Amino acid sequence: MSEYIKHISDASFEADVLKSEVPVLVDFWAEWCGPCKAIAPILEEVAKEYAGRIVIAKMDVDANQAVPAKFGIRGIPTLILFKDGVAAAQKVGAMAKGQLTTFVDSNI
Repeated sequence: MSEYIKHISDASFEADVLKSEVPVLVDFWAEWCGPCKAIAPILEEVAKEYAGRIVIAKMDVDANQAVPAKFGIRGIPTLILFKDGVAAAQKVGAMAKGQLTTFVDSNI
């Protein structure tokens, strides 16, 4: 488990994401998902580089079903950037580090 990535659940979502002082990028993923595993080390790097400016959180869609259903998560990995308690931007699918940092930079 990473010191830079926060693991969240349906129960902690409101406190960890919606009430966060800084933007939160939530990675909706599952253990069996190949692209989710591919993007994990990239998220780790970005979490380290953006520490203090953004929180990166992971939510396992198999263990938590209420929040993914609420946001209509159909494909994983899905990344949703929350700012001020609202879903501000969304990307579906794995991406390269450059694509991820561009997505984050253009939305925070």
